[in-house]
Amino acid sequence: MLALIFASIYLQIVKARRDVFQAIADPTRRDILNLIAAQPYHVNAIADKFDITRQAISLHLKILVDCGLIAIKQEGRNRFCEARLEQLDEVAAWVEQSKKLWVRRFEKLDNYLAEIKTKDHGKK
Repeated sequence: MLALIFASIYLQIVKARRDVFQAIADPTRRDILNLIAAQPYHVNAIADKFDITRQAISLHLKILVDCGLIAIKQEGRNRFCEARLEQLDEVAAWVEQSKKLWVRRFEKLDNYLAEIKTKDHGKK
């Protein structure tokens, strides 16, 4: 019973903090996004592609919907998932910013190492 309470609290915390970064952190969710990026897929067809339970797939889909990375369209009795990858622009911007930061740091390190090497050659 205690485990159920902790799991419920954990899910509430995670749900409140869902964002695109959380969504793509899981390899199964990334695989789902890759699968439906080219074309919409029926929910059951997605579940058939993975070696996990349908309930687990439903949870992954819910997280992707909550983060705005997919939309589920109802067509009659069928539900189809479509990718909404515009949200990944936030991730791309963060990666680009981080890349620039690390490039500058490595350039400074290269300059420092070149300076040390020059000083060492001058002493010999």
